[in-house]
Amino acid sequence: MPENDLLAKIEKARLVGRGGASFPVHLKWQRIKSLENPKKYVVCNASEGEPSVKKDWHILDNFTAEVFKGMVLTMSFLETKEAYLNINKDYYRKLKAKIDSLVAICQKKGYLINIFEEEPSYIGGETGALLNAIEGKKTEPRASSPSPSIAGIFGNPTLVHNVETFYDVARVAAGTFKPTRFSTLLGVKNSGVYEVANTQKVAEILRETNNYPDFAFFVQVGGGASGEVMTAEQAKERELIGCGSIEVFSLKTKPQEFLSKLFSFYAKESCGKCTPCRDGSWQLKKIITELEQNSVIPWNKISPIIQAMDKSSFCDLGRSIVLPFRSYAKNILGIEV
Repeated sequence: MPENDLLAKIEKARLVGRGGASFPVHLKWQRIKSLENPKKYVVCNASEGEPSVKKDWHILDNFTAEVFKGMVLTMSFLETKEAYLNINKDYYRKLKAKIDSLVAICQKKGYLINIFEEEPSYIGGETGALLNAIEGKKTEPRASSPSPSIAGIFGNPTLVHNVETFYDVARVAAGTFKPTRFSTLLGVKNSGVYEVANTQKVAEILRETNNYPDFAFFVQVGGGASGEVMTAEQAKERELIGCGSIEVFSLKTKPQEFLSKLFSFYAKESCGKCTPCRDGSWQLKKIITELEQNSVIPWNKISPIIQAMDKSSFCDLGRSIVLPFRSYAKNILGIEV
């Protein structure tokens, strides 16, 4: 397929990135294509360190060849012969034979796809951190400027897409693309990964997958760490966002239980590069885990820490705690913090 035809089809399909940011794919491609730099890289991000998200595993397990096809099409468009598959090492261990076979096939066609096995982590999926890791540096975020599109791997323009995005590129090229996305459903009777329409409301997805709860509930949508928390009523009006996960919780879930899950994750996953995230997440975990059961949540201690992480964290990891925390407090508990 001629390159411009594929680009036009991608634009017409309104293809967006599926790593969470939903940036238009055709604009990302055009930007890197226009650069004069003789060396460019393509990266497939299969880190999937966000809790409650398993769509990348589902796609890699079931549509491995299509993902590699999408990578090769992207490399061809950008006129580069080298790419990296940044993959959760647990995923690679399970899919090694299939992936290695496809790497060999691509190499025979002149495309080198390097496998970079990543220790499963949340920060490892952050673009700057994964590029640092590939370069052999510490897995920690970079300054936001310049962007990877201008100075990525070893200072060269680098295009980074999520697994699902490359799969969609292959479907566009094959004429089989549908305006759908993958969603991980947890906390329901039929947990798993489902392909759903882009514009479906959260509640509709639960009903159509036979997963609508028979108990009073709330949901976290978009990821188990950074996703927004909303009521069952709000779920009737809101579409799927972020990394495409829906996790259901009983309204009987105690605030201490929910916040402990959230704060403990951030304390574990902080890379330690900046003080607000490193110390803030540790303090949050300490506050919540030292509370006696059924104690009143000390919002006056927690809120200033959250605010400091929001305003001063070096990268999005520290700032991403704000949305789930505040949406949970406001939507579920009726508290402005």
